[in-house]
Amino acid sequence: MDNECCILISLDAVGKKDYNCIKDLPNFKFLMENGSYSFDVKSIYPTLTYPAHATIVTGKYPKNHGIINNFLTEPEKEKADWYWFRNYIKGDTIYDLVKQSGRITASILWPVTAKANIDYNMPEILPHKKWQNQIIVSLLNGSKYFQFDMNRRYGYMREGIKQPNLDNFSMACTLDVIKRYKPDLVMVHLTDVDSFAHKYGRDSSEINKALSRHDERLGVLLRLLKEKEMMKKTNIIVLGDHSFKDVNKVVKLNKLFLKNNLLEVNEKNLITNWKVYMNTCDGSCYIYLNKEEKNNSTLKNKVKNLILDYSKKNNNFIERLLTSEEAASFGADPNCTFMLEANEGYYFLTDLDGDIIQDVGSTYDKGTHGYCPNKKDYETFFMAVGPSIKKNFSIGTMNLVDIAPTLSKILNIHLKDTDGKAINIFK
Repeated sequence: MDNECCILISLDAVGKKDYNCIKDLPNFKFLMENGSYSFDVKSIYPTLTYPAHATIVTGKYPKNHGIINNFLTEPEKEKADWYWFRNYIKGDTIYDLVKQSGRITASILWPVTAKANIDYNMPEILPHKKWQNQIIVSLLNGSKYFQFDMNRRYGYMREGIKQPNLDNFSMACTLDVIKRYKPDLVMVHLTDVDSFAHKYGRDSSEINKALSRHDERLGVLLRLLKEKEMMKKTNIIVLGDHSFKDVNKVVKLNKLFLKNNLLEVNEKNLITNWKVYMNTCDGSCYIYLNKEEKNNSTLKNKVKNLILDYSKKNNNFIERLLTSEEAASFGADPNCTFMLEANEGYYFLTDLDGDIIQDVGSTYDKGTHGYCPNKKDYETFFMAVGPSIKKNFSIGTMNLVDIAPTLSKILNIHLKDTDGKAINIFK
């Protein structure tokens, strides 16, 4: 809508299960009473941060925007890179179109924005090489002066990626960019809840503490907008990307493939050759046959039977095996050979150390995501407040792919080829 700006805040891992806490927190409550909201937002498959955030800005399923996982499929690397860069996304994003219309864009640690054409860009990207430094890697892949200035002003607040320090830093940068640069679109990604849910589990008391911190951050933002008399021309969108589940066991299928001579490793336990590889999506995973073996139906059946037989002998840790066509029908990677869904309490890792199945103990995450978005009480959430948005309006069920078309109406841009539709939240 003309002359209105949009502040898009992603609260990673916040979902339907958080409603009972959120509804009583003052600033979340303000957003609900003064805007439109849903705690029944169906995410995408796999329910991971990078595919979800690409969906939020494109309105497409992963198979159509290209971000089909958090990680690239790089079996020979000790650490696979993430989908850090904007050029991995197929087609337009909302921030591309806002920028093309001559307006100002800003982004604070939004996934898949490295080297994006954003006016004030602090991309989410980590150093994966021993010789790399966090500050340098960020500077080289975003807006150099802007990031240097933000780190000079607020760098004392952060301690690497430790929470809640990182989100406090991110919010300080967001407030600063709003005050000084007045962007038409600002996007910020906050991971406080996600960080503690991985570490302690979804039902930990730490989650409500993190939600309270998010509420305080929203309060600081609302106070700034009121002080600057910006509320009448500002749309505030607060949303989640996926939900969470508690887990107690990890499954390392690449170890199973190694034992069955389907991949080879060197003395450092790094993969040197492979016929079959599992790439984790945490609660789900992709199984790939290499290019030479992709059409080998005998090998495909051997791998399928190996996986299902091993699952059957080990408490049926696989809930479902999907073919590539079935995976694509869910919006996931059509180029996989199979996609596996873990059963309750299990998740997948690419690791080759230890046993094939291990208790999480104190070594591994106690909570995770990546599961099929159709699971019960696994929805995420959406809130929108603005001059043209209905007040105290419960949207009901919606999809993550609907968010970008809805934002397109708010931002007065035309986003083509979306898989979702604009939600009727307007007065």
